[in-house]
Formats: sequence, structure tokens, C-alpha cells
Amino acid sequence: MRKTLVAIPVIEAARRSAETCRLLCDTAEYRRSEVIMLFLSMASEIDTAPLAMRAWTDGKRVLAPQVSWEQHRLAPVEIRSLGSADISIGQMGVREPINGIPTPIQEVDLVVVPGLAFDRAGNRLGRGRGFYDRFLSRPDFRGVSCALAFHEQLVPDLPHDPHDVRMQMIVTDTEVIRSTPDPEQID
Repeated sequence: MRKTLVAIPVIEAARRSAETCRLLCDTAEYRRSEVIMLFLSMASEIDTAPLAMRAWTDGKRVLAPQVSWEQHRLAPVEIRSLGSADISIGQMGVREPINGIPTPIQEVDLVVVPGLAFDRAGNRLGRGRGFYDRFLSRPDFRGVSCALAFHEQLVPDLPHDPHDVRMQMIVTDTEVIRSTPDPEQID
């Protein structure tokens, strides 16, 4: 999967990232969210910058995960820009906020999650450290989990363990997949 992602030309990846973010912004889950936590993209991942820009334009609060490597935890921190004054490259090359307002997890309406591969049941292959599984399984998190991916990252089936947290939504550059019902389709 890493080879597949690296092979996507930079200009094509940027165009497809923008389309993925546009598709997410067209969902009821995005529209009803006031506080969005998104990952800060690394090379060969969907670029979340268009999503952050749109969320700020729409008057939403944008958070990014601050990583505690010692405690194996993510902390949601509000960011107001993607510039170097607010974001730095930390351990393992992960971009994270250096300044910002810590936000209680129960205020987060939508968490945008990275990963290497996904299946249509919402299973996710991450990077093996379990940070997002621990974050999303916290009892005080009541928001929606949403993965962003290029359509090549969808695979027929992924192995999963009981501690793995399934994504409620997966948005690719070609479709929106829900493992829970669309809130606009519920009476």
C-alpha cells in the first residue's frame, strides 16, 4: 500500500485530496459538526489542508492531535492556522500543534482519521501504535469517526482485533462509505 500511495503523482494527489475533502464537506456529518479534529497530513496521505481551510471558512473550530508518545495518547488541540508558528514536525515525522487550546474530547463532533488501508465495513489498518483506537474508544468521545483515503486504499477485507475501532465513515476521492446509517436518511 505504501508503494501504491507513493506512486500517485503530487499534482494528482492534490486534486484528489481536494475532491475527497469536498465530498466530506457535502455530508450531513460535516454540516452538523461544530468542532472537527483532523490529522495533519504526512507525505503520501490525503492532504487535509483543504478541509481545514473550508472548516474555518464555515465557522467551525479545527483541532489537531497533539501526541504524547510516553502515554500513548492523543490530545485534541485547537489550531487557527497551518503555519510553522502553530505546527511543528515531532517524533516519527508526525506534524502536530505546538500552540493551541486543549479541548475536551466530549466537545469533538467529527474526528478525521488517517490510515494505510480500509475496508467497506469500516475496518482500518493504521500505523500499528493504536493511538486512534485508544482515542476513539474513550467513553467520553461521542462524535463521528471518519477516515479520509484515496480510493486505492480500499481493500476487500482487513483483519481486525477486538480493540480495533471501526470507522463510521470512509470518504475517498470517489465515494462516501458509511458503516452507520446516513443521519439524513433516518426519520
